[in-house]
Amino acid sequence: MEQSKEKIKIFLSRFFKSRELQDEDDIFALGFVNSLFAMQLVMFLEKEFNIVMEPGDLDIDHFRTIKAIVNFVDSKADVNVT
Repeated sequence: MEQSKEKIKIFLSRFFKSRELQDEDDIFALGFVNSLFAMQLVMFLEKEFNIVMEPGDLDIDHFRTIKAIVNFVDSKADVNVT
C-alpha cells in the first residue's frame, strides 16, 4: 500500500508542482483536474499497477484523493490476484 501511494504521489507531483498534495486533498475540488489529466491518470494507473479499468470503475469518487486512488488500486489488484 505504501509503495502504491508513493508511486501515485510521484505521478501527481508532476502535474501539481505548486502544491504538495496531502492524502485527503480533493484534487477535483481544488480545480486541478481536467479531462485530459483524468485520462492520463487512468492510463498511468492501468500501466503502473497492471490493472484494467472497467466502465463501472470510472467513478469520480475513486480518484478524488490520493487515499481514494490507493484504496481503489489496491482493491483492483486484489481482484486480479484471485
